[in-house]
Amino acid sequence: MAKQRVNYDEIAPTYDQRFTSDQSKCVGSALLALARKLGADCILEAGCGTCHWLTQMQAVSHNLYGLDLSAGMLNQARSQKTPAQFTRGYARLLPFKGCSFDFIFCINAIHHFEESRAFIAEAFRILKPDGALAIVGNDPHGRKDSWYVYHYFEGTYETDLKRFPAWGVVFEWMAADGFKGLEFRQVERILEIKHGLEVLDDPFLQKNACSQLALLTDENYTAGLKKINTAL
Repeated sequence: MAKQRVNYDEIAPTYDQRFTSDQSKCVGSALLALARKLGADCILEAGCGTCHWLTQMQAVSHNLYGLDLSAGMLNQARSQKTPAQFTRGYARLLPFKGCSFDFIFCINAIHHFEESRAFIAEAFRILKPDGALAIVGNDPHGRKDSWYVYHYFEGTYETDLKRFPAWGVVFEWMAADGFKGLEFRQVERILEIKHGLEVLDDPFLQKNACSQLALLTDENYTAGLKKINTAL
């Protein structure tokens, strides 16, 4: 079954609104800590988008690469003046030579890849023997945390179950391809509690701030906002 697609070319100019909150700092800190531990020089972000995360890697190296399928997102990335080389392409067929990178990371993007399984194999191919792959994202299958978007916007949870691979499955893929020392770590906690109408100012509640809402029709998105207002 084909995955539902978000038109990232269309929403690229406003995409970075999702990073206005301080909660994303935890992810950036975890990436930098791992890159420093590896002594990483050559770094690739798969699904780099506007290069928000890749920009932070300047603290470790200027030998940076970003790959994304959206031309619109890459245009935004290039406007950031980050010392990185950007390539438009598919994660299932990474256009790089074997044993090229010390560190590859993928943030909230693996569920967008046309063939997530193939991406794991490709990442292993282009990593150096002592390199590492970090994948950060959500796993709605475990549903360890409750996200209000799933409660108020009809169909978002069911759609995510189809799009996101479970972490256990990702670990199986990685082990099968030869990755060693697999580790699961929680790198982000949302501690910002909003009361009452404050929730309506959540940057993730904007229509194009996250793929769960971007995939909704305008009618269903508006219906979800009405449910929230009614609950408040």
